[in-house]
Amino acid sequence: MCDVEKMFHRFHVKEVDRDFLWFLWWEGGNTDSEPKEYRMKVHLFGAASSPGCANYGMKYLATQNEKEFPLAADFIKKNFYVDDGITSIKSVDTAIKLVEEAQAVCAKGQLRLHKFISNERMVLESICESERAKEVRDVDLSHDDLPVQTVLAVRWNVERDVFSFKVSLDEKPMTRRGILSTVASVYDPLGFLAPFLLTGKQVLQEICQKGVGWDELLPDELKPRWESWVSDLKNLEKIQIPRCYSPANFGKILRTELHHFSDASSQGYGQCTYIRFVSENKVHCTLVMGKARVAPTKVVTIPRLELTAAVISAAVSSMLKEELELKVDKEYFWTDSQVVLGYVSNEARRFHIFVANRVQRIRETTNPQQWHYVDTNENPADYASRGLNVSELINSSWFQGPKFLWERELDIKQGTSELLVGDPEIKSGDPLRLPLLPPACS
Repeated sequence: MCDVEKMFHRFHVKEVDRDFLWFLWWEGGNTDSEPKEYRMKVHLFGAASSPGCANYGMKYLATQNEKEFPLAADFIKKNFYVDDGITSIKSVDTAIKLVEEAQAVCAKGQLRLHKFISNERMVLESICESERAKEVRDVDLSHDDLPVQTVLAVRWNVERDVFSFKVSLDEKPMTRRGILSTVASVYDPLGFLAPFLLTGKQVLQEICQKGVGWDELLPDELKPRWESWVSDLKNLEKIQIPRCYSPANFGKILRTELHHFSDASSQGYGQCTYIRFVSENKVHCTLVMGKARVAPTKVVTIPRLELTAAVISAAVSSMLKEELELKVDKEYFWTDSQVVLGYVSNEARRFHIFVANRVQRIRETTNPQQWHYVDTNENPADYASRGLNVSELINSSWFQGPKFLWERELDIKQGTSELLVGDPEIKSGDPLRLPLLPPACS
């Protein structure tokens, strides 16, 4: 992990555009005096345009030097979030080479790449001490433990190479505004805590449904649920998630699979995705990401919510195949809804707009043969649709996936894909369109 020093100020604004960046300056903060007028010559912190312009400049710099420094160019193009660079490398030698190349490319644009940190001590030893993150500058790399770092607001225990969470909240009033602030303050970009956060979102939704004002106190009937959820926040420290998808000494990976689960209930809907590795004598499965959303306030049937969750699984699949940069040998989509399987595999009936649009989106990126039935008690997405407290989350199969994914051979249950007679989503009067029969033998 690394950082670009004062990134926005390293990129200059064309002179013809500097008139958009006029500002007034009172010397010594004395607003009674006549202010001086200045123009910014560089992109400034706080402008909505600055991140986009700076990132464009970084990618342009990488493109200009990709023939000489291909490793660094690929890193800069794909693995920067504004000024933070984060990537994972297969070997120590490659990581050391990447650091050297990335610093050389950035130097060509008068950018300083610094604050380096790695879970491999040999990589840190290869980097000048002044260019390391300040937390490891005074660390004895031969003996001392490496520190805990914050990676895009997620805690990374560098020594143990695990992600963890620590929520330090200021005491907020039990009002709609305070509750929104508390729920939003738990930053979880990959959805590791999705089932837990769903409960907090449900309380917030109920407040809105009751028409409670922004600064009105929480209704008494919701206080026990909210107080229980807030008191459970401190237990998030008990959760530790290995950064690596596969454990050390796993062996040569023979097959890589993605397994997407989706589910819905009257309280919410969601999905979770697991990556499954198969080696010569081992199988390993771990959570990649999850999503949980509260059910809409407008009444929607469970089959429609189940189908909406399936759409999210299809969208996550497209994103992960692009972002993971892994060769995925096979993908599976799992649902405990026989109705959804019938919608996805249908070739003969026409649906009303809601279902028709979502089935189309699913089939644009997946095919019906990839969709399979899973029992409700084996579907981890059930947690994302109903919610869990921290203790339940730790003791569930949310992080490891269901037991059947850990078997060497998958036990695929055959669910029915037949549409129900009288299904309200089928357009009335729609004739069954039979497939053409092959010609009779002569």
